[in-house]
Amino acid sequence: MELRHHGGHQGVTGSCHQLVFDSGQSVLVDCGLFQGSDANRHPDLEIEFPLTGVIGLLLTHVHLDHVGRLPYLMAAGYEGPIYCTQPTAKLLPLTIEDALKIGFTRNTRMIEAFLDTLQTRLKPLPYHQWTDLGNDVQVRLQPAGHILGSCYVEIQADDRRAVFSGDLGAPHAPLMKVPDSPERADLLVLESTYGDRHHQGRAERQQTLERVLRKTLENKGVTIIPAFSLGRTQELLFEMNMIFERVQSEQEAGIMKRVDVIVDSPLACRFTEIYNELQPYWDQEAQQVLRYDDQPLVFENLTSILDHEEHSSTLDYLERSDLPAIVVAGSGMCTGGRVVNYLKRFISDPKADVVFIGYQGHGTPGREIQAGHDKVRLDGTVYPVRAAVHSISGYSAHADQADLLRFVTEMPSPPGEVVLVHGEDHAKRILCQKLRDLGITVRG
Repeated sequence: MELRHHGGHQGVTGSCHQLVFDSGQSVLVDCGLFQGSDANRHPDLEIEFPLTGVIGLLLTHVHLDHVGRLPYLMAAGYEGPIYCTQPTAKLLPLTIEDALKIGFTRNTRMIEAFLDTLQTRLKPLPYHQWTDLGNDVQVRLQPAGHILGSCYVEIQADDRRAVFSGDLGAPHAPLMKVPDSPERADLLVLESTYGDRHHQGRAERQQTLERVLRKTLENKGVTIIPAFSLGRTQELLFEMNMIFERVQSEQEAGIMKRVDVIVDSPLACRFTEIYNELQPYWDQEAQQVLRYDDQPLVFENLTSILDHEEHSSTLDYLERSDLPAIVVAGSGMCTGGRVVNYLKRFISDPKADVVFIGYQGHGTPGREIQAGHDKVRLDGTVYPVRAAVHSISGYSAHADQADLLRFVTEMPSPPGEVVLVHGEDHAKRILCQKLRDLGITVRG
């Protein structure tokens, strides 16, 4: 087997890897967008590598840094099957529709035609089962615990087995099933996003979020939570529902009617509907909650903002209102989307809070705010940062260093070789040394 990288190797985003077999045929694993500083190094999104002999595309999950270049791949002439899990097949059209509107066209007929073509290429596979792709190549998808439908990919060919981790999830994430380690790997392609750090525990992260929410209730400020539409938003809603129930039980019964909780993202709202439809894929904890709450992602003081007019009026309302408000809006790194408008209105308000719950890439406004800069540039204008800024690493959808090491060390036998991808240089370097200290062969 020969491993080739077309993105996601020297950087965090743009995941695209090619595994070439002795026969000369190959499979692709993911085809994602470059984001943040990675996008500056890769401004041209055209597919520049040859597609001859590619017998299949395997998708690990539907985040744009793993699937966002799919329209470019198909435009370059790829006509083969696209393999993924069943939840990913359900979520992917929404993700690609959004990517097309941002990067290609807003022409509804063109988008619908592309999505119709995409549907004919999708080949959903069940978890845990080997599937023959032909040409003596077999694949198996295993739960990765990152977002709903995420998987790591096992590929068997030429009497060797390669494993691509995709993005691995943290074991304490609500809704997600904990990923088990693969049984073996001659080659393990392992993400390293948080290879240099440890997340907060589940209890600690809930306490941190609860402190911020209680502060918002007391000072009647606005709390802004930049969150990706898929995964993080649904986990937040699940845990905020639990927190609000605790607050309500301790204080007067009607207090939650005096706080606005706003999800301002049409895409997040549509994803949340699909998450509800995919309840059989939720983890055991969420299944237990469903026994007494059939809608744990929806609660009485939650408002979903859909169209742009409603978005604009909500911004004006929050500036006038005396009620506290919690706003969850995309995009997660503050590079665009509706969260930027909330930041422009409230980032300079000392009563406001900004809560980061996910990775902020180099070169993004989110990274600047998170790093403690006293100013941030948003849409070409510089704003002083006077809001309180919080980072809750425990809500990351990525495994931390301990989880990544556990994924490797709990394999029945050590992998033949590990290749680290999807990490900044420092994170990869630290994780590489940790693995080598365990006697694992690693190349970055």
